[in-house]
Amino acid sequence: MNPVIKEVSAKEEVFQFVNFQFDLYRNHPFWVPPIIKDEVKTLLPESNPAFSFCDVKYWLAFKNEKCVGRVGAIINKTYNRKEAKDYGRINRIEFIDDEEVFDLLIDTAEDWLKSKGMKLIHGPLGFSNLDTQGLLIEGFDYLPSIGSVYHMPYYLSHFERAGFVKENDWLEFRLTISPVAQQKAERGMEMLKKRFGFELVEIRSKKELSNYTHRIFEILNESFRDLPYVADLNEEMIKLYSEKYMKVLDPDFITLVRKDDRIIGFFIGLPNLSEAMRKAGGKLFPFGFIHVFKAFKNPKVIDMMLTGVLPEFHSSGVAVLLVGELQRRMMLRGINTLETTGVFETNQNVIANWKNYEHIQHKRRRCFVKELK
Repeated sequence: MNPVIKEVSAKEEVFQFVNFQFDLYRNHPFWVPPIIKDEVKTLLPESNPAFSFCDVKYWLAFKNEKCVGRVGAIINKTYNRKEAKDYGRINRIEFIDDEEVFDLLIDTAEDWLKSKGMKLIHGPLGFSNLDTQGLLIEGFDYLPSIGSVYHMPYYLSHFERAGFVKENDWLEFRLTISPVAQQKAERGMEMLKKRFGFELVEIRSKKELSNYTHRIFEILNESFRDLPYVADLNEEMIKLYSEKYMKVLDPDFITLVRKDDRIIGFFIGLPNLSEAMRKAGGKLFPFGFIHVFKAFKNPKVIDMMLTGVLPEFHSSGVAVLLVGELQRRMMLRGINTLETTGVFETNQNVIANWKNYEHIQHKRRRCFVKELK
């Protein structure tokens, strides 16, 4: 029987959309499930302010009355204005290894985007650069961080068969901090502080962190503005991400740099929660929070979640201070391993820094693009 498509409309269908990935990846050793409640909130306009500047549709594919795939399409109007192009985004696509199913999902998304006047489709991309981005094409034998993604290896061939081509790749690294690397970082930190008058800001509590939250997002907007797939976060989005992330962060792994009483850069690290999230199985209650709590209290790996430096200080070594201070705090707690989130493969300035560590480049994610005809 040929697959059929159904637009997601009712709230129970949103839950079905979210839960499909749990069926697809059931017992998979390298998939990290999201928190179901959070995913559902992301897909509902009443709980996601991105719907105010995004047109969104979601669909489910069925074969023999069984759900076999899902796909979303997003038009981020803020980003399109910035780029002066008519982009549509493919979002949260998951599917069984079946050409008919994939083609139906992609054709449905493309037809809707064309009906809205879009000329290009790219992705996988989310509502913003803090949402899911990219298709995993290398590194299938490694757990992703919660800030990254996992996909089945067969996805790549389906995208290429459908005429999608590479637009950009993100690389991910695992870094091991040696005493030699830390000593080198500390020497560099002292030199930068003396030369430029930079100061490290110590945050002692989550309450104190809240005083800097809005400034962190201001720097994020300024430092990421010219990057692909990025549009400034408005006040509603800043509030959303502040409430979602900042209240659960450990201040010990957040570093800030100040110059002349102005915060000019930040770095946010997070204890790696991948194993804990696998054990939680998509639910924090009744027992999932126990695994997450343990991971927060006794981390073995720190994920490099997000960093930002004001453009005027990009060449002043602020990133060296931010990462060096994070490393110092990690070493004090007996942690010597860092997982990076994705960095564009063209960003050789950042990638060159990883040569100071024992490192492996173990994952690659790709954003594809295709002209809509």
